[in-house]
Amino acid sequence: MIQTCNLVPRCILQHTSPHHLLPILLLLLRTWWGSCHPQCLDYKPPFEPRQPLAFCKEYSKFGCCDVEKDEEISGRFYNIMENFDHSGYAACGKYVRSILCQECSPYAAHLYDAEDADTPMRALPGLCGDYCSDYWRQCRYTLSLLLEDVGNSQQFANLTATIEEDHRRFCEFLVLKDKEYCYPSVLTNAELNANLGLLNEDPEGCLELCLQEVANGLRNPVAMIHADDGTHRLFVAEQLGYVWVYLANGSRIDRPFLNLTKAVLTSPWAGDERGFLCIALHPRFTTVRKAYVYYSVSVKKEERIRISEFTVSAHDDNQLDHSSERTILEVVEPASNHNGGQLLFGHDGYLYIFIGDGGRAGDPFGKFGNSQNKSTLLGKVLRVDVDFNDNSAPYSIPSDNPFLGEKEARPEVYAYGVRNMWRCSIDRGDPVTTEGRGRMLCGDVGQNKYEEVDLIVKGGNYGWRAKEGFSCYDRKLCQNSSLDDVLPIFAYPHKLGKSVTGGYIYRGCQMPNLNGLYIFGDFMSGRLMSLRENVTTGEWQYNEICMGRDQTCRFPKLINSYYKYIISFAEDEAGELYFLATGVPSATARGGVIYKIVDPSRRAPPGKCSIKPSPVKIKGKLIHFHPKEEYVINKKPTTTAVPTTTTTTKPTTTKKKTRIVIKKPPMPTRKKPKPPPTTAATRKTTRKTTLPTTTLALKTTTKSASTTTVKPRTVQMAATTPATTSSTGYRTTSTTADSSRIAKTPTITTPSSGRHGRPLQYPPSTTSQYFKPQLLTTPSTKLLKQPHMTLISTPYPKAPDHRMTTAWPPYFNQTPLVPSYRPQRPLINTTLLKTQEEKLWLGEKLESAGEGNQVFKRPRGRSRGQGYKKARGGWRLWVGSVRLVSAEGLPDRGRVEIFIRGQWGTVCDDLFTIKSGSVVCRQLGFSTALAVMKRAVLGEADDSVRIFLDDVECEGGERSLLECKRSRVGKHNCSHAEDVGVICG
Repeated sequence: MIQTCNLVPRCILQHTSPHHLLPILLLLLRTWWGSCHPQCLDYKPPFEPRQPLAFCKEYSKFGCCDVEKDEEISGRFYNIMENFDHSGYAACGKYVRSILCQECSPYAAHLYDAEDADTPMRALPGLCGDYCSDYWRQCRYTLSLLLEDVGNSQQFANLTATIEEDHRRFCEFLVLKDKEYCYPSVLTNAELNANLGLLNEDPEGCLELCLQEVANGLRNPVAMIHADDGTHRLFVAEQLGYVWVYLANGSRIDRPFLNLTKAVLTSPWAGDERGFLCIALHPRFTTVRKAYVYYSVSVKKEERIRISEFTVSAHDDNQLDHSSERTILEVVEPASNHNGGQLLFGHDGYLYIFIGDGGRAGDPFGKFGNSQNKSTLLGKVLRVDVDFNDNSAPYSIPSDNPFLGEKEARPEVYAYGVRNMWRCSIDRGDPVTTEGRGRMLCGDVGQNKYEEVDLIVKGGNYGWRAKEGFSCYDRKLCQNSSLDDVLPIFAYPHKLGKSVTGGYIYRGCQMPNLNGLYIFGDFMSGRLMSLRENVTTGEWQYNEICMGRDQTCRFPKLINSYYKYIISFAEDEAGELYFLATGVPSATARGGVIYKIVDPSRRAPPGKCSIKPSPVKIKGKLIHFHPKEEYVINKKPTTTAVPTTTTTTKPTTTKKKTRIVIKKPPMPTRKKPKPPPTTAATRKTTRKTTLPTTTLALKTTTKSASTTTVKPRTVQMAATTPATTSSTGYRTTSTTADSSRIAKTPTITTPSSGRHGRPLQYPPSTTSQYFKPQLLTTPSTKLLKQPHMTLISTPYPKAPDHRMTTAWPPYFNQTPLVPSYRPQRPLINTTLLKTQEEKLWLGEKLESAGEGNQVFKRPRGRSRGQGYKKARGGWRLWVGSVRLVSAEGLPDRGRVEIFIRGQWGTVCDDLFTIKSGSVVCRQLGFSTALAVMKRAVLGEADDSVRIFLDDVECEGGERSLLECKRSRVGKHNCSHAEDVGVICG
């Protein structure tokens, strides 16, 4: 029986004709598989702990807890069990343990309703109905202990005794409506757990992966390499002739590593294969500070390929000395296409050069073509030695080159019979067994029928022009018994793609499921593909790669779309994989994006893959990275003709979440645990059992276009004293819980594509059409924890759901998009009108969501001199005053802004500690800082807001951040992505 997960009402199925039932069920099955995915409470995939868990043992193989988290849960369990005598321990220990251990479940995010970061998280995991009934009958009075253990008792209102006495309301509070996911059914569901922790596959067997955008705005990025020097820098080359340095934190140095734009031969027309094509750094780059480049050049109107050597500048480690260029090799190109374009160093230390067959169609040069002619360098893989060449020839020939002694053969030739190899890589080998280390794999672009992937071996003949893929191209040459060609490990027909882009075998640390998977793509079709070797048979199994849909990629910073034209693949110093793509394959169009490949089904255990990049001396400025892509939801292709693209908008619907309204009667007397220390404040409180009323309401209003105003709501809380009762086998305390958390808006991104290897085979006009898929977002207001407080908040702006109507795969665009806003975090109105600014001068709160979404209130009980000064027209702010800007309108948390030079500005998180946060909180009338939130977790300011302070170091006793050790006002080395926030208490 197909499980539908209650996706459609039963009445609809009852009125559906039999011949329509199967398509509906298949659609539901696809939707169910897309939404049923493992996820932890930190919004990341589950993992296998590095050591077995001692307490939550059932999740030792795969889950969301490492040993440290397991020990923490164990400690919470035993703290709770101190309230029990022997009989209570025996009866209820199993329930308490099972409920606590669900934080370790691979489906923890669903059990806690935490898959969407915009909605409140459950205080306890969702239980199945039968299990909840058993729990209520045997141990219902432990609920208050579990909720009290979840967090600070002040974080929760008083848990009512009536919910523990009322079975219906008790289980309404705890039961998860999704019967497939609730505990303990989620452990026994065969369909959910059949492939748990393995690579996700859709019903057609396509591997579902996700992406992370790491760079954008590039002009046909053709190559990305690393220096293997501990700095984890990335060097990105553009076809135009620039090479840029990106640091480990994602920022780019504003000065190019290399600028050959005046020498490089290329053009703006789409599909031009000439240009700056590759760069390789010496394998001992820390000591042999040399780089090698491959680019097209015109010498006396003759097109050539030039391989040159540069040395690093003596004054800047992030720049090459442009005057140090030394030509290693030049090869005349008969045509403007098939230029090859790969340089790489093998594990033997030699430089490998991959050159195309000279261009045109069918390698028409000479009797057998250039590729089969070993006396020319065209259509070859070359191997040369560039070490110790400072006072001698630019390169020497390795002594074991295969054709060194053959008459008329060029000694540089390592392999031949290649057409136009585009992107090759060296296998690092299995991280445990080193199996496969040193293998060289290349994608060779085909002619009319097939694209192929080759494993390069010394002296190998790869068949061109006799063969194309596995089939004959030139039948006379193909039947020559002396051909003795090396067959590809894989070839695919042109119905899948027309220009292969070679990739890498994944050997990184962060995604263990991908180990050994060769990932490559196609420039023309935008298709991502993979091969995995069967070690026993030596055969390579093919799987297409598609972007995860529905909930699969709903993790922070992940996206499920990319630009079509896949230009190149890359590997960073840690072995993680990337690909470079563009929406407009022109050397002058800034449509290039770099994507990191991410497996959403499993990650490495925390701490295993941590890196500490070596420091890099920077000269010049850093340009910080801001993603422009968006997460795409529910995009479906149709068979509409490719050049025509239209969009439609799906109406937004809002699912309301209902909170229980609880009225608590007096509790019977129980044994009380040790009371907390008595303070002067608590001595004034009358010790009575009260009858408080806690009203919890969550209202969400959705409009189609304009900003939505959420009606203010009042939350009243009353203090209560734990009551006592007769012995029931354990001691317990009663509190009321309502869990809430800071809203984190999921990272949103836009599709892309790319590669260049042959002229485009369609009209240029097709690149002018595009669609713009956007994520449907619905605002979620959070329950306030402060008594007698009424706030107005502005919800997150909605975007319509545009659907793609082309025959291409649903996860890439035709042209690059630059969204008008960055929806990674809730937006804040930081540019105020004059009337609004005057209100803030006077310490007044903005009166409507249309004016702003932060609350700025003048703190009570403070002297005028502490934050305000008397001036004409009212009270004015002192220089150094601070405020917290919160997208949710919460007064106790938000982005820190400081008032200097008559305007508000932000503070960078560098060196900012809890002591600095306490200085801010005390200025605002709070006692201390509970937490410091970095990387703009509590909101990122608009670019119009200045950054005032950086490197703030406080001792804790200062009256203002201006009294702390810090950089000069306005001088900083950060972006708004590093805005600091604090939570006060």
